Amino acid sequence: MDDKIFRALNQFTGKYRSVDIFMIMVSKKLRYVFAFLLVIMWLQDKFHKRITSLAGISAIITLLITSLIKLIYFKPRPFSRNRVNLLAPVPSNKDSTFPSKHTTIAFSVAISVLLYKRILGYILSVLAFLSGISRIWMGQHYPSDIIGSALIGSIVAISVKFTSGIWDPFITRVIHTYNRFISLR
Repeated sequence: MDDKIFRALNQFTGKYRSVDIFMIMVSKKLRYVFAFLLVIMWLQDKFHKRITSLAGISAIITLLITSLIKLIYFKPRPFSRNRVNLLAPVPSNKDSTFPSKHTTIAFSVAISVLLYKRILGYILSVLAFLSGISRIWMGQHYPSDIIGSALIGSIVAISVKFTSGIWDPFITRVIHTYNRFISLR
């Protein structure tokens, strides 16, 4: 089933240049959109700084979990087993297809924001979904990799929210230090 869904989507890669360019741009540049939006949120009030901090914590934890999974579990990329339509940049054959780092981080940030700011969170969730689709379109991940990665990122974001009491002293300290630094200028 995974292979069938992959092929159904990947068969169009290389046939529609404008879609290919869009998918490459989403895959390579979307992280900058997320970072820009987080910076804009950080520059607002304390509430938005807290959301940004929780999103950052979620992203860091997600990155650590993703790295750990890749150390202990290897799943070959679609292009290493079969002939697929592939768009550059092509990751290494030695890098596991599961989980997708792009997708896990995008979902961890999107869901972190969604838990506090619905409209912006929905927009980021759609962008995170597009990020995952772009990875399939480009021939780098299977649909199950994207679904699993979205779940990992989402679960981490929800877990960070429910354990926010643990993170609050750290977040308060970071915000306080930032405010002191800005007031010294």
